[in-house]
Amino acid sequence: MCLCCFVCVRTQEVGIVEDLGQFKRLIDPGLHCVLYPIQQVAGTLSLRIQQLDVACETKTKDNVFIRVEVAVQYRVITESAYDAFYRLSDPSGQIQAYVFDVIRSTVPRMELDEAFASKKEIADATLHQLETVMKDYGYEILNTLVTDLSPDARVKASMNEINASKRLKEASSHKAEADKVQQVKAAEADAEARYLSGLGVARQRKAIVQGLQASISEFSETVDGVGSKDVMDILVLTQYFDTLGAVGANNLILEHEPASVASLQNQVSKTLKTRKTGFLS
Repeated sequence: MCLCCFVCVRTQEVGIVEDLGQFKRLIDPGLHCVLYPIQQVAGTLSLRIQQLDVACETKTKDNVFIRVEVAVQYRVITESAYDAFYRLSDPSGQIQAYVFDVIRSTVPRMELDEAFASKKEIADATLHQLETVMKDYGYEILNTLVTDLSPDARVKASMNEINASKRLKEASSHKAEADKVQQVKAAEADAEARYLSGLGVARQRKAIVQGLQASISEFSETVDGVGSKDVMDILVLTQYFDTLGAVGANNLILEHEPASVASLQNQVSKTLKTRKTGFLS
């Protein structure tokens, strides 16, 4: 005796109907009638996109062990649901095995730095291999992503130290260059300051000499019977007392004798006379 049983298939699923254990047909989402117990729904397959995360440990060309994590996105092909249901008992295990094969045949040909820079090449190789194989089993591989490349913790620490040392070296080089520029600019500024100071002293002395000349000429013309020598004596004596005043203002004790003014004047006069005699001869 056969009974008409109603079966409901959910959206984005496909049902497999068997007739006495033999595949009969595929049923779409919705309400369906099957003749129980001759017919029954053996199972359903989801048509949604699924993701399988695979972690594989392998060795690079420079003998560094790294952990590669790959995310495989796949779905069942509706027209090939028969192959997906009957030909593979463990599709996740099958995909994982092919991912292991591709990773362990691709990464060992690369050095560690090259592996980090070639994540897209590794993902493309995995995608190409899986697309060709899994299509025959009713699965479409949509994308493969290399989500992580993780070497040993000690290797990470070594890489960080190398990078830090490189950056410290560059920083030291830039700092030395900055110090060099600063010292050069300071030397140029000091030279310019000394040059300007020398100009100022020269102008000051020139102004003093011109003032003395004008004072001597005016005094000699105004006062009768006074020669240039008398005026010079007065000026030297004035400068002497000005010097004593400046020294006293700084709270310094300096031994002196008024006779030193006359001695200084005689020395200057002798020097001028000697130079004049040598010039005339």
